[in-house]
Amino acid sequence: MAAEWASGYVTDLGYTYGFYRELTPAILQFAALTQGFESCLKPSGTINYCELGCGQGFSANLIAAANPEIGVYATDFNPEQISGAQRLADVAGITNVHFFDNSFADFNARSDLPQFDIIALHGIYSWIAKEHRDTIIRFIDARLKPGGLVYVSYNCLPGWSGAAPMRQLMRMQAAEGSGTISAKIDSSFALIERLESSGARYFKAIPDAKKRYERLKSLSKNYLAHEYLNKDWTLFYHSDVSSEMAQARLSYVASANLMDHVDQINLTSDQQSILRETADISKREVLRDYIINQQFRRDVFSRGAIPLSIGETRERWLNSYFALTTPGDSVSMKTKGALGEVTLQESTYRPIIEAFAKASGAISLREVLKNKTIADLGWNRLQQAIIILVGTGHVQPCLAEAANENRRRKSAKAFNNAVIERSQYSAELNYLASPVTGGAVSANRFEQLFLLSFNKKEEDAALFVWNILKRQNQHIVKNGDALKTDDESIAEIRNKYEIFKNREPILKNIGVL
Repeated sequence: MAAEWASGYVTDLGYTYGFYRELTPAILQFAALTQGFESCLKPSGTINYCELGCGQGFSANLIAAANPEIGVYATDFNPEQISGAQRLADVAGITNVHFFDNSFADFNARSDLPQFDIIALHGIYSWIAKEHRDTIIRFIDARLKPGGLVYVSYNCLPGWSGAAPMRQLMRMQAAEGSGTISAKIDSSFALIERLESSGARYFKAIPDAKKRYERLKSLSKNYLAHEYLNKDWTLFYHSDVSSEMAQARLSYVASANLMDHVDQINLTSDQQSILRETADISKREVLRDYIINQQFRRDVFSRGAIPLSIGETRERWLNSYFALTTPGDSVSMKTKGALGEVTLQESTYRPIIEAFAKASGAISLREVLKNKTIADLGWNRLQQAIIILVGTGHVQPCLAEAANENRRRKSAKAFNNAVIERSQYSAELNYLASPVTGGAVSANRFEQLFLLSFNKKEEDAALFVWNILKRQNQHIVKNGDALKTDDESIAEIRNKYEIFKNREPILKNIGVL
């Protein structure tokens, strides 16, 4: 299941190639600002960014490509994953990313690392032993600059209380089985199904257990192996993690999941009162987790975070830049919070969306407020609307425009071309870099192949894409069935292309086209 050097961590299957937007520097900066804290990020000048446990290194590569002024340092002890990450960096010509295949202890012992403005850990903290968490705390204590940010995600209680026994079943079954990790996961599923059909009381006592199991079956086995089958798997209360981070002189600042900050869609008035009456920040966050039954937290901590005055906070907001990343007419006026589905007010959101849609690239909130209709909404309503639009992924915060904009565009284009070229043979990479937002924009394999047809100046994008797929004996699937003829396949690709054309203005706006 794991190599001897892996400390109980699954290495047979590589980690997924996802991009996690909470790792984006501009998102972390904005999360701190929403809670009235000064950010370590500067409008210009180099900052240093570190990702601990970078997996396939895709996020680190993308962030480095979209932010060539940032020094990105990333480590993962799986040498195969680091080799692949370095290969992508080499192909894309990314020179500001530095990969290491060190354990956390060996990485901590290095003498050639800078001090960091941001240290990020996504999907690491719950899946490693206490000794490794202690090493991480020592690393942060020694390497984080004053005012720096730490992002850490983890499985939390009480949300995992009901489902944790199912993970234990999977781990026990896999530990005694033989064969591949994939076969062990199948064996675990078979045991769960047999127990459920036998009338095991657990599934009756925990109503959501069966629903969770059905969701598990739809997930990739790469993800399941790393989430459920590692030797170490710790569930935390927020107060536990906050106490450990305090050993590195860190204080909790915000949730990188911005929707967590919108009490109106998550908490009743009585629940909001309970939190307002709770002075201790750590206790307040634990109570919040009980109220919404939180399962996964995305916390931002800071060393020496400086709270801003109301006037300073407003000024930072006004100088913040944003860009629309969803076609304006596709932005839904419905969203979900812990309280269920919420309908957003058209009169509030449409003018803001239209203002972003008219902008060429990023636009500052100060510029947006020149629109009288938006100014008349009032400051508090505008702030909440921006947080929700960013939290739902329709709008992205951007690093301030700087003199190195051309450098960003050149770097992001080289990375995107490397990813797009790879789409001829693989559907693993589903994000491209935006030099405007400093983060990622989703792009599935078909969309990347359409972009490749643009690069190659092909007259018929659909035919070009079909020829690539046909050469590899791949089929177009529609409504669960593989299409049988070339004409049917090309027609379906043309349908996808028409949908894609609706995204072209947005992709141009954020520097991808």
